[in-house]
Amino acid sequence: MPIKKNYICRKERMKKKKNNNFIKLIFILLLTYSCASKKNYHYFNSGNISQETNNNFSPKIKTGDLLDIQVLSFNKESVEPFNLPIINSNIRAGYSNGISAQAGYLVDENGNVSFPVIGDLKVSDYSTIELADILKNKLKDYVQDPIVHIKIENFKITVLGEVRNPGTFQIPNERITIFEAIGLAGDLTINGIRKEITLIRDFNGKKEEVLINLTSKDLISSNYYYLSQNDVLYVKPNQAKVNSSTMSSSYGMFISIASLIITTINVLTK
Repeated sequence: MPIKKNYICRKERMKKKKNNNFIKLIFILLLTYSCASKKNYHYFNSGNISQETNNNFSPKIKTGDLLDIQVLSFNKESVEPFNLPIINSNIRAGYSNGISAQAGYLVDENGNVSFPVIGDLKVSDYSTIELADILKNKLKDYVQDPIVHIKIENFKITVLGEVRNPGTFQIPNERITIFEAIGLAGDLTINGIRKEITLIRDFNGKKEEVLINLTSKDLISSNYYYLSQNDVLYVKPNQAKVNSSTMSSSYGMFISIASLIITTINVLTK
């Protein structure tokens, strides 16, 4: 009789042990499914920064750009034919309501603008500094000692994906680094892949797609450290974020099924 009782007790202990092991297995699977590697979350983790940046960077004018071109001279009357009238704008990005703004020259599909007196002027593929010099030489026949200021009014960049504040940002000074752009978007979330930032750059209808590694110090000396107008940055989510997004929709169902399995095993093993 004691032998039979010991056998029954031993059998019950084995059943409980199996159930406990099954429950542990379920929780291990859940943790494994949702956990991500903690590596590669830091910028510039490949060593000390020693490279020099391209301080002479200046974006090239593209089709679709809106140019603000102002011609100045000591003789104000002589430059009047070359300047567009000032208008009041309360809708154009980058200006506060009611502040005066210059009307712009839209670069057409051929890379030209129609400039007063001079006519069609090729502007694409030049920087604003280069174009100012070209226009200054053309104006010397009409204006004494002309001064030319050119600005890209619709210079903007877009940051999407795993950042805190994705969106499109107007850049007033036509000069922004990739890290400044990410800063405008509130920095990457912990789930953003820092080694695979996709940069999409459009130049006169031709698109270029490049993968950027934010953890490499070599980025600072690359051609993509400074952004051009209309550049798009996309930050990919890591596998943990993808898994959690997939899991969140079915997490409740998964727990219910696991509970049902555990209950069924308890009933069958009694």
